Amino acid sequence: MPLSFDRCNGEIDDLIDLLMRKAEVYHPDMIREMIIGALKSGQENDYLADQKLMRTTMKEMRYTNKIFSPYRNRKKVTVFGSARTSADEPIYKTCVEFCRLLVEHNYMVITGGGPGIMRAGNEGAGVENSFAVNIRLPFEQDTNPVMNQDKKVITYKYFFNRKVAFLKEAAAVVMFPGGFGTLDETMEIMTLIQTGKNPPIPVVMIDDDGGYWEDWLDFLRGSLLKRGLISGADFSLFSITRDPAEAVQVIDDFYRNYHSLRFVGNKLVIRLNKPLDSDHLNILTGEFGEILVPGGKISLSSPLPEEYDQPDLKHLPRLTLEFDRRSYGLLKSFIRRINSF
Repeated sequence: MPLSFDRCNGEIDDLIDLLMRKAEVYHPDMIREMIIGALKSGQENDYLADQKLMRTTMKEMRYTNKIFSPYRNRKKVTVFGSARTSADEPIYKTCVEFCRLLVEHNYMVITGGGPGIMRAGNEGAGVENSFAVNIRLPFEQDTNPVMNQDKKVITYKYFFNRKVAFLKEAAAVVMFPGGFGTLDETMEIMTLIQTGKNPPIPVVMIDDDGGYWEDWLDFLRGSLLKRGLISGADFSLFSITRDPAEAVQVIDDFYRNYHSLRFVGNKLVIRLNKPLDSDHLNILTGEFGEILVPGGKISLSSPLPEEYDQPDLKHLPRLTLEFDRRSYGLLKSFIRRINSF
Protein backbone atom coordinates (compact mmCIF):
# COMPACT_ATOMS: atom_id res chain seq x y z
CA MET A 1 0.00 0.00 0.00
CA PRO A 2 1.21 3.57 -0.66
CA LEU A 3 2.28 5.24 2.57
CA SER A 4 1.58 8.79 3.74
CA PHE A 5 3.14 11.03 6.38
CA ASP A 6 -0.42 11.76 7.47
CA ARG A 7 -1.90 9.25 9.88
CA CYS A 8 -3.91 7.35 7.26
CA ASN A 9 -1.84 4.18 7.00
CA GLY A 10 -4.08 1.99 9.13
CA GLU A 11 -2.33 -1.04 10.59
CA ILE A 12 1.13 0.25 9.67
CA ASP A 13 0.59 3.36 11.81
CA ASP A 14 -0.47 1.11 14.70
CA LEU A 15 2.62 -1.07 14.26
CA ILE A 16 4.91 1.98 14.17
CA ASP A 17 3.27 3.34 17.33
CA LEU A 18 3.77 -0.03 19.04
CA LEU A 19 7.41 -0.16 17.94
CA MET A 20 8.08 3.33 19.32
CA ARG A 21 6.43 2.48 22.65
CA LYS A 22 8.54 -0.66 22.92
CA ALA A 23 11.71 1.25 22.05
CA GLU A 24 10.82 4.18 24.40
CA VAL A 25 11.92 6.94 22.02
CA TYR A 26 12.04 10.69 22.53
CA HIS A 27 9.97 12.93 20.23
CA PRO A 28 7.86 10.11 18.72
CA ASP A 29 6.26 12.37 16.10
CA MET A 30 9.72 13.04 14.61
CA ILE A 31 10.76 9.39 14.84
CA ARG A 32 7.52 8.31 13.16
CA GLU A 33 8.24 10.54 10.17
CA MET A 34 11.74 9.09 9.85
CA ILE A 35 10.35 5.55 9.90
CA ILE A 36 7.69 6.43 7.32
CA GLY A 37 10.36 8.09 5.18
CA ALA A 38 12.51 4.94 5.27
CA LEU A 39 9.54 2.74 4.36
CA LYS A 40 8.48 5.04 1.52
CA SER A 41 12.01 4.95 0.15
CA GLY A 42 11.90 1.17 0.25
CA GLN A 43 8.66 1.22 -1.73
CA GLU A 44 9.71 3.80 -4.30
CA ASN A 45 13.35 3.02 -5.11
CA ASP A 46 14.86 -0.35 -5.98
CA TYR A 47 18.33 1.08 -6.67
CA LEU A 48 20.56 -0.31 -3.92
CA ALA A 49 23.21 2.43 -4.07
CA ASP A 50 20.58 5.08 -3.22
CA GLN A 51 19.44 3.08 -0.21
CA LYS A 52 23.03 2.61 0.97
CA LEU A 53 23.62 6.36 0.82
CA MET A 54 20.52 7.12 2.90
CA ARG A 55 21.29 4.35 5.37
CA THR A 56 24.89 5.46 5.91
CA THR A 57 23.90 9.12 6.18
CA MET A 58 21.38 8.30 8.91
CA LYS A 59 23.89 6.16 10.81
CA GLU A 60 26.64 8.78 10.59
CA MET A 61 24.40 11.64 11.71
CA ARG A 62 22.97 9.60 14.59
CA TYR A 63 26.46 8.84 15.82
CA THR A 64 27.48 12.49 15.40
CA ASN A 65 24.65 13.58 17.69
CA LYS A 66 25.56 10.88 20.21
CA ILE A 67 29.18 12.05 20.45
CA PHE A 68 28.47 15.78 20.65
CA SER A 69 25.32 15.82 22.82
CA PRO A 70 27.08 15.47 26.22
CA TYR A 71 28.94 18.70 25.44
CA ARG A 72 25.97 20.74 24.22
CA ASN A 73 26.50 23.43 26.84
CA ARG A 74 30.09 24.17 25.82
CA LYS A 75 30.84 26.45 22.89
CA LYS A 76 33.02 24.87 20.23
CA VAL A 77 35.32 26.36 17.61
CA THR A 78 35.99 24.53 14.36
CA VAL A 79 39.57 24.87 13.09
CA PHE A 80 40.51 24.30 9.44
CA GLY A 81 43.92 24.28 7.78
CA SER A 82 46.39 22.25 5.78
CA ALA A 83 47.07 18.59 6.54
CA ARG A 84 50.55 19.18 5.09
CA THR A 85 51.73 21.80 7.59
CA SER A 86 54.73 20.43 9.48
CA ALA A 87 55.27 20.80 13.22
CA ASP A 88 58.35 22.99 12.75
CA GLU A 89 56.49 25.68 10.78
CA PRO A 90 55.61 28.91 12.63
CA ILE A 91 51.92 28.66 11.64
CA TYR A 92 51.72 25.22 13.30
CA LYS A 93 52.97 26.73 16.55
CA THR A 94 50.51 29.61 16.15
CA CYS A 95 47.65 27.11 15.87
CA VAL A 96 48.82 25.29 19.01
CA GLU A 97 48.92 28.58 20.91
CA PHE A 98 45.54 29.69 19.58
CA CYS A 99 43.80 26.48 20.63
CA ARG A 100 45.38 26.63 24.09
CA LEU A 101 43.93 30.12 24.44
CA LEU A 102 40.52 28.87 23.32
CA VAL A 103 40.48 26.30 26.13
CA GLU A 104 41.50 28.97 28.64
CA HIS A 105 38.38 30.86 27.50
CA ASN A 106 36.24 27.70 27.97
CA TYR A 107 35.86 26.71 24.33
CA MET A 108 36.28 23.22 22.91
CA VAL A 109 37.98 22.61 19.56
CA ILE A 110 36.79 20.63 16.54
CA THR A 111 39.28 19.61 13.86
CA GLY A 112 39.29 17.21 10.96
CA GLY A 113 41.33 14.81 13.07
CA GLY A 114 44.21 14.45 10.62
CA PRO A 115 47.81 15.69 10.57
CA GLY A 116 49.16 19.21 10.08
CA ILE A 117 47.00 22.06 11.35
CA MET A 118 44.40 19.55 12.51
CA ARG A 119 46.92 17.89 14.81
CA ALA A 120 48.14 21.30 16.00
CA GLY A 121 44.58 22.23 16.97
CA ASN A 122 44.04 19.04 18.94
CA GLU A 123 47.48 19.34 20.50
CA GLY A 124 46.81 22.89 21.66
CA ALA A 125 43.35 22.13 23.05
CA GLY A 126 44.31 18.79 24.56
CA VAL A 127 42.43 15.58 24.04
CA GLU A 128 39.88 16.31 26.78
CA ASN A 129 38.76 19.51 25.02
CA SER A 130 38.98 18.23 21.42
CA PHE A 131 36.86 16.52 18.82
CA ALA A 132 38.18 14.89 15.66
CA VAL A 133 35.74 14.51 12.76
CA ASN A 134 37.77 12.52 10.28
CA ILE A 135 37.12 11.25 6.75
CA ARG A 136 38.09 7.98 5.10
CA LEU A 137 40.71 8.79 2.48
CA PRO A 138 43.34 6.65 0.76
CA PHE A 139 46.08 9.10 1.83
CA GLU A 140 47.13 11.68 4.49
CA GLN A 141 44.10 11.31 6.75
CA ASP A 142 44.70 8.77 9.52
CA THR A 143 43.51 10.10 12.88
CA ASN A 144 46.37 12.01 14.48
CA PRO A 145 48.09 10.51 17.54
CA VAL A 146 46.61 13.14 19.86
CA MET A 147 43.09 11.83 19.21
CA ASN A 148 43.40 8.29 17.87
CA GLN A 149 42.44 6.59 21.15
CA ASP A 150 39.76 9.07 22.21
CA LYS A 151 36.01 8.49 22.17
CA LYS A 152 35.37 11.91 20.60
CA VAL A 153 36.60 10.73 17.19
CA ILE A 154 34.10 10.28 14.35
CA THR A 155 35.18 8.88 10.98
CA TYR A 156 32.87 9.62 8.06
CA LYS A 157 32.38 7.95 4.73
CA TYR A 158 30.68 10.99 3.20
CA PHE A 159 32.17 14.47 3.10
CA PHE A 160 28.74 16.11 3.30
CA ASN A 161 27.99 14.51 6.68
CA ARG A 162 31.37 15.62 7.96
CA LYS A 163 30.69 19.17 6.76
CA VAL A 164 27.42 19.19 8.70
CA ALA A 165 29.26 18.19 11.89
CA PHE A 166 31.88 20.92 11.43
CA LEU A 167 29.25 23.66 11.22
CA LYS A 168 26.28 22.32 13.19
CA GLU A 169 28.33 22.31 16.37
CA ALA A 170 30.43 25.43 15.78
CA ALA A 171 30.07 28.73 17.64
CA ALA A 172 32.91 30.03 15.44
CA VAL A 173 35.08 28.89 12.54
CA VAL A 174 38.79 29.67 12.27
CA MET A 175 40.83 29.19 9.11
CA PHE A 176 44.57 28.66 8.89
CA PRO A 177 46.35 28.53 5.51
CA GLY A 178 45.50 25.40 3.54
CA GLY A 179 44.79 23.83 0.20
CA PHE A 180 41.65 22.96 -1.73
CA GLY A 181 39.86 21.57 1.33
CA THR A 182 40.48 24.66 3.44
CA LEU A 183 39.37 27.01 0.66
CA ASP A 184 36.32 24.83 0.05
CA GLU A 185 35.28 25.09 3.69
CA THR A 186 36.04 28.83 3.73
CA MET A 187 33.82 29.64 0.78
CA GLU A 188 31.11 27.25 1.89
CA ILE A 189 30.72 28.69 5.40
CA MET A 190 30.64 32.22 4.03
CA THR A 191 28.01 31.18 1.46
CA LEU A 192 25.91 29.56 4.17
CA ILE A 193 26.08 32.64 6.41
CA GLN A 194 25.54 35.02 3.48
CA THR A 195 22.38 33.14 2.47
CA GLY A 196 21.09 32.58 6.01
CA LYS A 197 21.47 28.81 5.89
CA ASN A 198 23.89 28.95 8.83
CA PRO A 199 23.38 31.30 11.78
CA PRO A 200 25.81 34.21 11.95
CA ILE A 201 29.02 33.14 13.67
CA PRO A 202 32.56 34.57 13.79
CA VAL A 203 34.72 33.49 10.86
CA VAL A 204 38.38 34.32 11.51
CA MET A 205 41.36 33.78 9.21
CA ILE A 206 44.68 33.50 11.04
CA ASP A 207 47.40 34.48 8.60
CA ASP A 208 51.01 33.41 8.22
CA ASP A 209 54.07 35.57 7.60
CA GLY A 210 53.63 35.08 3.86
CA GLY A 211 50.24 36.77 3.80
CA TYR A 212 48.21 33.76 2.61
CA TRP A 213 44.87 35.30 3.61
CA GLU A 214 45.93 38.77 2.50
CA ASP A 215 46.43 37.33 -1.00
CA TRP A 216 43.00 35.74 -0.79
CA LEU A 217 41.52 39.08 0.32
CA ASP A 218 43.16 40.79 -2.68
CA PHE A 219 41.44 38.24 -4.92
CA LEU A 220 38.06 39.02 -3.34
CA ARG A 221 38.54 42.75 -3.79
CA GLY A 222 40.24 42.73 -7.16
CA SER A 223 38.09 40.11 -8.85
CA LEU A 224 34.81 39.27 -7.08
CA LEU A 225 33.97 42.71 -5.72
CA LYS A 226 35.24 44.50 -8.83
CA ARG A 227 32.94 42.39 -11.01
CA GLY A 228 29.97 42.93 -8.71
CA LEU A 229 29.85 39.24 -7.79
CA ILE A 230 29.86 40.05 -4.07
CA SER A 231 28.95 43.21 -2.15
CA GLY A 232 30.92 45.39 0.20
CA ALA A 233 28.76 44.17 3.09
CA ASP A 234 30.07 40.64 2.53
CA PHE A 235 33.46 41.69 3.91
CA SER A 236 31.83 41.91 7.34
CA LEU A 237 31.38 38.13 7.25
CA PHE A 238 35.00 37.48 8.28
CA SER A 239 38.08 38.89 10.02
CA ILE A 240 41.79 38.44 9.28
CA THR A 241 44.54 38.56 11.91
CA ARG A 242 48.00 37.16 12.62
CA ASP A 243 47.52 37.38 16.39
CA PRO A 244 45.97 34.30 18.06
CA ALA A 245 44.93 36.36 21.10
CA GLU A 246 43.09 38.79 18.83
CA ALA A 247 41.34 35.88 17.12
CA VAL A 248 40.07 34.62 20.48
CA GLN A 249 38.95 38.15 21.35
CA VAL A 250 36.92 38.37 18.12
CA ILE A 251 35.04 35.24 19.16
CA ASP A 252 34.53 36.37 22.75
CA ASP A 253 33.29 39.78 21.61
CA PHE A 254 30.71 38.23 19.29
CA TYR A 255 29.03 36.53 22.26
CA ARG A 256 29.43 39.44 24.69
CA ASN A 257 25.67 40.06 24.65
CA TYR A 258 24.40 38.15 21.59
CA HIS A 259 23.43 34.59 22.47
CA SER A 260 21.65 32.97 19.51
CA LEU A 261 18.80 33.42 17.03
CA ARG A 262 15.96 31.61 15.34
CA PHE A 263 13.15 32.42 12.95
CA VAL A 264 9.56 32.21 14.17
CA GLY A 265 7.33 32.68 11.15
CA ASN A 266 8.34 35.98 9.58
CA LYS A 267 10.07 37.23 12.72
CA LEU A 268 13.75 36.93 13.50
CA VAL A 269 14.21 36.39 17.24
CA ILE A 270 17.60 37.37 18.67
CA ARG A 271 18.31 36.11 22.18
CA LEU A 272 20.53 38.19 24.42
CA ASN A 273 22.64 37.59 27.51
CA LYS A 274 21.44 40.86 29.06
CA PRO A 275 18.44 43.07 28.24
CA LEU A 276 18.51 46.21 26.14
CA ASP A 277 16.38 49.28 26.79
CA SER A 278 14.32 51.63 24.63
CA ASP A 279 17.29 53.94 23.99
CA HIS A 280 19.28 51.01 22.60
CA LEU A 281 16.28 50.07 20.50
CA ASN A 282 16.07 53.55 19.00
CA ILE A 283 19.78 53.48 18.13
CA LEU A 284 19.47 50.08 16.41
CA THR A 285 16.39 51.18 14.49
CA GLY A 286 18.09 54.35 13.31
CA GLU A 287 21.32 52.65 12.26
CA PHE A 288 19.97 49.40 10.79
CA GLY A 289 16.58 50.18 9.29
CA GLU A 290 17.83 48.92 5.92
CA ILE A 291 17.91 45.30 7.12
CA LEU A 292 14.14 45.36 7.76
CA VAL A 293 11.29 44.72 5.38
CA PRO A 294 9.49 47.91 4.27
CA GLY A 295 7.63 49.24 7.30
CA GLY A 296 9.27 46.65 9.54
CA LYS A 297 10.39 47.30 13.09
CA ILE A 298 12.66 46.08 15.86
CA SER A 299 11.01 45.30 19.21
CA LEU A 300 11.96 44.20 22.70
CA SER A 301 10.36 40.85 23.40
CA SER A 302 9.83 38.02 25.84
CA PRO A 303 9.89 34.42 24.54
CA LEU A 304 7.33 33.74 21.83
CA PRO A 305 4.99 30.76 22.36
CA GLU A 306 6.66 28.90 19.50
CA GLU A 307 9.96 29.01 21.41
CA TYR A 308 8.74 26.93 24.32
CA ASP A 309 10.30 23.89 22.65
CA GLN A 310 13.64 25.27 23.94
CA PRO A 311 12.87 25.68 27.65
CA ASP A 312 16.54 26.13 28.56
CA LEU A 313 16.50 29.47 26.68
CA LYS A 314 13.22 30.88 28.01
CA HIS A 315 14.95 33.09 30.58
CA LEU A 316 16.90 35.08 27.98
CA PRO A 317 15.77 38.59 26.95
CA ARG A 318 15.04 39.06 23.25
CA LEU A 319 14.73 41.33 20.28
CA THR A 320 12.39 40.57 17.39
CA LEU A 321 13.06 41.90 13.89
CA GLU A 322 11.03 41.92 10.72
CA PHE A 323 14.21 41.02 8.86
CA ASP A 324 14.46 41.15 5.06
CA ARG A 325 16.23 37.74 4.94
CA ARG A 326 18.82 39.12 2.53
CA SER A 327 21.14 41.41 4.49
CA TYR A 328 23.11 38.77 6.37
CA GLY A 329 26.38 40.66 6.10
CA LEU A 330 24.72 43.64 7.75
CA LEU A 331 23.08 41.31 10.27
CA LYS A 332 26.55 40.46 11.59
CA SER A 333 27.21 44.20 11.91
CA PHE A 334 23.88 44.50 13.75
CA ILE A 335 25.02 41.82 16.20
CA ARG A 336 28.31 43.62 16.75
CA ARG A 337 26.36 46.79 17.53
CA ILE A 338 24.26 44.91 20.09
CA ASN A 339 27.46 43.74 21.73
CA SER A 340 28.71 47.33 21.99
CA PHE A 341 25.99 48.35 24.47
